[in-house]
Amino acid sequence: MSTATEPATSTVEYVEVTTPRVHNLHHVEVFTPKPEESLDFFTRVLGLHETHREGQSVYLRACGEWGRYSTVLTEAAQPGLGHMAWQVAEPDQVEGWARRLKDAGVEHKLEAGGSSAFAQGDTLSFTGPFGHRTELFYDFERYEPADPSKLLSQPIKFPMPGIGARRLDHLNITARNVDEARDWYSDVLGFKLREAARTPEGDLGVWMSVSSQVHDLAIMRDGMGERGRLHHIAYCLDTPETLLRAADMFVEEGTPIDAGPGKHGLTQAFFIYVFEPGGNRVELFAGGYPIHGPDWKPVIWDGANIEKAVVWYGGQLPDTFFNVAT
Repeated sequence: MSTATEPATSTVEYVEVTTPRVHNLHHVEVFTPKPEESLDFFTRVLGLHETHREGQSVYLRACGEWGRYSTVLTEAAQPGLGHMAWQVAEPDQVEGWARRLKDAGVEHKLEAGGSSAFAQGDTLSFTGPFGHRTELFYDFERYEPADPSKLLSQPIKFPMPGIGARRLDHLNITARNVDEARDWYSDVLGFKLREAARTPEGDLGVWMSVSSQVHDLAIMRDGMGERGRLHHIAYCLDTPETLLRAADMFVEEGTPIDAGPGKHGLTQAFFIYVFEPGGNRVELFAGGYPIHGPDWKPVIWDGANIEKAVVWYGGQLPDTFFNVAT
């Protein structure tokens, strides 16, 4: 004869997780001393759309993006990075990040939505350990096309103009000490190390992310001084074949190609790098791979493997790739 038993009572206390989290790269501001030429490149050649002008800045979005902008071109005496902006995971996490940065001893400024940044909400701004200005926010205005696509998950109609860059993909910055930068972005901002090029003297470069992408942020060693620089910004293309068509267009346009087309072992990316008229390096990126599991073990390229990490196939990268940044 069987007897019924009472279900076990759980003794686990569930605690709401309130730790703030950086969710995704939203936009970058790029300085250019040639604003009209840069604007022509980003719109007519890459295929970005102008959505707003304010002061010395022009706001652009790629064809597959739902935000009002992902790229800001700002006129300046020298090329480089104005700031990078990351969206946080929840609305109340902007203030959460302010408390966390205070505890970490990071100077910061919290400003109400609309007071300083176009089309975005409350914004927390600070400077990273090697001089890169950074913003964290949650709210932003969505793009509302005047003549939307019938494909409801696509903001604009086909065909795409120019090369047809789909979206801002990632950002590559430089630091004098990559190990220090890696640890700061991991310990303070919660970035996860995905891949690294490592030597006995320390990391030459690291590829980190806050999303399921193999990298949202890369950091490369820079021997030019204490202050970090911008190595490149990258836009995603649909396929490697689209990247080859982009190479044809760059040659036709007379756009200087810095490296590629080729494939990195790191991130499994098909790549081509060019310099836009203002002097900043731009990568067009296809491929890569997603990371879904929370227990990802970073891929470390070292010793003889580093050569294949840099170029899996294609021509070797020129010296400019390793010593030119803005």
